Amino acid sequence: MPHYTLSILPPSASHNAPKSPPSTLYTLSEPPYHGQLPTDHSTYRSTSPNTAIVIDNGSSALRAGWSHTPTPQVQFPPLMARYMDRKLNRKLTFVGSEIFFDGAARGQAKSVYEVGSNVVNNWDVQEGILDYVFCKLGINGSAGAVDRPVVMTEPLANLGYARKTMSEMLFELYGVPAVAYGVDALFSYRQNGGSTGLVVSGGNMSTVLIPVVDRQPMIAHATRLDWGRAKCVDYLKDLLKVKYPGLLTTGKVTDVQVEDLIQRHCHVSLDYDRETVQMLDWTGLEERDHVVQLPYQEKEIVQKSEEELRRAEEKRREGGRRLQEQAAKMRLEKLIRKEEELSYFKDLQVRVLAAPTKKAARDILDEDDDIKDEAFLDRKIKEMEKSIRKQRNKDVGDVEAPEGPAEPPSYPLLDIPDEELSEDSLKTKRAQRLLKANHDARLRAKAEKADEATRQAELQRLDNDRRALDLPAWIADHRAQRAATLQKIRDRERLRADLGNRKSHAAQQRMKTLTSLAADTVPGRKRRRGKDDDEDFGDDAEAWNVYRDITYGKEDDDDGENEDEELASQLKAVEARLLEFDPEFGEQSTQEAQKDWTKSLVHAFSRGPWPFDPESAREGAQLHLNVERIRVPEVIFQPSIAGVDQAGIVEIAQGILGDRLAGHPARGGVAGDVFLTGGYSLFENFDRRLESELRAVLPVDLELRVRRAKDPLLDAWRGAASWAQSVEGRQAFISRAEWMEKGGEYVKEHSCGNGMG
Repeated sequence: MPHYTLSILPPSASHNAPKSPPSTLYTLSEPPYHGQLPTDHSTYRSTSPNTAIVIDNGSSALRAGWSHTPTPQVQFPPLMARYMDRKLNRKLTFVGSEIFFDGAARGQAKSVYEVGSNVVNNWDVQEGILDYVFCKLGINGSAGAVDRPVVMTEPLANLGYARKTMSEMLFELYGVPAVAYGVDALFSYRQNGGSTGLVVSGGNMSTVLIPVVDRQPMIAHATRLDWGRAKCVDYLKDLLKVKYPGLLTTGKVTDVQVEDLIQRHCHVSLDYDRETVQMLDWTGLEERDHVVQLPYQEKEIVQKSEEELRRAEEKRREGGRRLQEQAAKMRLEKLIRKEEELSYFKDLQVRVLAAPTKKAARDILDEDDDIKDEAFLDRKIKEMEKSIRKQRNKDVGDVEAPEGPAEPPSYPLLDIPDEELSEDSLKTKRAQRLLKANHDARLRAKAEKADEATRQAELQRLDNDRRALDLPAWIADHRAQRAATLQKIRDRERLRADLGNRKSHAAQQRMKTLTSLAADTVPGRKRRRGKDDDEDFGDDAEAWNVYRDITYGKEDDDDGENEDEELASQLKAVEARLLEFDPEFGEQSTQEAQKDWTKSLVHAFSRGPWPFDPESAREGAQLHLNVERIRVPEVIFQPSIAGVDQAGIVEIAQGILGDRLAGHPARGGVAGDVFLTGGYSLFENFDRRLESELRAVLPVDLELRVRRAKDPLLDAWRGAASWAQSVEGRQAFISRAEWMEKGGEYVKEHSCGNGMG
């Protein structure tokens, strides 16, 4: 799975302020439809039988023309669509950019090359494309044959079967008199005056490195890296799908448009690690973050009159008022129920204290199944008093006076034996015993609070001592505490969400625990024969209503609120300590900062330094390119970040120059002319980055020079055209007779071909 390298914002990021709206919004390119290519008959008539047709059969674009012209006559992507139009009742064929004219053609388009490869394997498409090329070049030979020799480029180490099939098609189907093959990268090197050097060709499907000595390629030392511009397209699409799930749906953004985004926005970083760390820095982020606007459709807003708006506002206010009244009424009813329940438990406590024997007290407690013992009853009363006091202060505003008199109370009857007291005095004595028990409980609570404060102070002292002795271990422990607290908070939020969903596992399990009660409550519920009562309980709508009534209408959520507050307090305390003593834990690392979009790395990564409105269709259809701008072209240097298990281009070049050619006399000349060609070399800073990294790994006494082709895209065709007119080129053609005599895989060796060892 693709992964992202996110930076850590500096401490100053806590003072981030929203930026003004982006000044430039980039859009997707239009389909590259260039109209019908013209047919040129005049050039063909002016040629001689020795004038060659030069075809650069690339995987991203096919370029074809005559060897004596400076530029190719036709250029188009190697795509073809052929399908039956039911309305016209005829078969239609679209070639090259013509497929972008018709929606059905785009869906039916097929490439000459296998996906992810630069070896021709769709010969039906290849035949249709060659038909198109020869037609546009105006060739009208005798009996429909192509009566001019053909120069065809091929990839490094092309398969013998592919070359054999191509020769068979050219000789048998088109009747060409002669054919020659050559490697596109070597043709480009020849066109740029190269003699001895290292050819680095960043193509569409792969990148190849070929050492050349005295114009003779050392094919045995050539190496290929399975990464090219087409792989960049797939990689950027994968990154954006992870970054914006659901936005790049099928057909919404085409590969051609993604490739255009790469060409316009991506560049090679001169210092990838440093620039990655600084890429999401708030300062200057509005310049580094490029916003691409995808097509969108805003929700239609119906304009209402002022009278309609006024009535709607009054209706909203009336609804809000009713909801407030209803909520206040429900809170008051809940408070009354709590007070009645508290009164019941207090009466129960009085009866227990007034019981003559412990057995009688135990019998009284047994009347309530929820009460375990006197201590539990006392704790229950205190918790309910605290809850009622809190709800009164929040909802009713009834702030009670502090409990307990200023002076210690006296209980004179407690020291007098019961035999000496009258019936009324015994009742008073029982009341005094209850008051004394409550007073003693408050004193114990105060003492426990003081003891807890002392204990916390001692724990703080021990924590400080441990921090002074071993700060790394202290930091690791506090980070673990923070992670555990965060996990508890997430678990509570997830459970709360699951309990509100009747289909969730948590809700179903909780409902099963209430089966008995539901069976008594739901009228008309019958038991199915051969089926357990609770097997289908979650599917019963009436049972669900009972469940909601029990769990949501009756339960007291004060304990849950208190636990939430306690967890939040623990998290803040741990983060405060980490902020004070952990140098790697900054303001942006806190939970509060992560919820603040101006301090969030995720927001900076996906939405830039601007606020995001999830309700806006326009903002929801925007791509923010920042880290991807340097990450995508970086793969050629670090293939592992895209999951490619191969060495990078620098390691490959070092292996050729430092190991394979270590004892070769031309090693210095090869290092002195590192030649870049192909579409990948058009990335900004590609040549500078390659030179700086090679300089760092090669011996200091080895002279290094990196240069780029004058035209990395067209020089392969121009080199093949000039080579076809040279003496070497004319001698390298294979005639039809030679092909029939020596076989389809026969090839003549030359300085730009695959045959040199």
